[in-house]
Amino acid sequence: MSARVFRAPGRVNLIGEHTDYNEGFVLPVALDLECRVTARPAADGLHARALDLGEERRWPLDGFERRGDWGDYVAGVAVELARLGIGPVAADLEITSTVPMGAGLSSSAALEVAVALALSTLAGKTLAPLELARLCQRAENNFTGVRCGLMDQLAAVFGRRGHALWIDCRSLDVRPVALPPGCELLVVNTGVRHQHASGEYNLRRQQCERAAALLGRPLRDASMNDAAALPEPQRRRARHVISENLRVSQFVQACAAGDLDSAGRLMYASHASLRDDYQVSCAELDFLVEAARPVPGMLGARLTGGASAVRLSTWCAPVVPTNSAVAFRAPSSIVSAACPRSTLAAPPAGPASSPCRSPESGRDGVGHLGILGMRLAQRTVFHWRGTSIICPEALR
Repeated sequence: MSARVFRAPGRVNLIGEHTDYNEGFVLPVALDLECRVTARPAADGLHARALDLGEERRWPLDGFERRGDWGDYVAGVAVELARLGIGPVAADLEITSTVPMGAGLSSSAALEVAVALALSTLAGKTLAPLELARLCQRAENNFTGVRCGLMDQLAAVFGRRGHALWIDCRSLDVRPVALPPGCELLVVNTGVRHQHASGEYNLRRQQCERAAALLGRPLRDASMNDAAALPEPQRRRARHVISENLRVSQFVQACAAGDLDSAGRLMYASHASLRDDYQVSCAELDFLVEAARPVPGMLGARLTGGASAVRLSTWCAPVVPTNSAVAFRAPSSIVSAACPRSTLAAPPAGPASSPCRSPESGRDGVGHLGILGMRLAQRTVFHWRGTSIICPEALR
């Protein structure tokens, strides 16, 4: 069998943050940033090369051990496929990705889905889309130890051109939601590394589970009055989940009506809830969101994932590099493409920042707060032309 290439996209979540593992609603969109896996049969063992990192990993087919790095996502998928009677598969994988690692754009889910497609195809098997997504979720839950919901994997599998995906995380119903023409998405990477396995993600999930246990029902079925009766920090966590589910429904209604102003206001409200009630923002993200408000044509902004800010706008960002924050103040113009375009701002140059935490807020922070404004102004902005919302019809 000759080499074949398999791909899966990253995603940005328009709204519906930390609701997926609470049986709630989410609204992600697939991006034009993707993971590609070139797969060939091998004589024995599983061999993966991450071309962008210049690293490789090897595993014997009779033993996959967790190593605490990107290879765990590959190994986890192989283990879950074997549990379904698919493999283990001897394969040579070459991996490359344009999805930034640690930026909250689901680089891990894109890798999992692309690897699962590659290994299952080499084994002569085809997985149904939902089965594929759930297998990749299990790989992350069981092998890497991250108790993630299913949103990222569903977005990587079901992404559709020109649409967001309304996902009911209880029933797993997926419905495409047409995005209004005349807007674009701007995704800005703060440069703060986002790692699910660091523990904060699992802690928030445990706090939500405790809140649901105290109420005797999932947070999706709870009210704001119910949340008010809970102790801290469960009260804040529940308040965010309950209000965020409502914002997802309102955002879908705003898209259907072409009401971009309302959609933007919901994004700002989502960020405030994530900052104050869920306490997962940081100073860099807060700065980016507030900096968006006075920009002509900017409709709304919020954190997405753990390290990026997504902005909804009716203007086209400059393509040239800049060393001034006023570069975000581009003249207002309507993007007439039928499908929104994404803009990704690169993280600042220089040494990586050292993580820190503010005891008062309980948020994960970063070590270069003293020169925050200067660092954020020293960004090179790249613009991806053409369509940015892709449809992985076969993902092959």
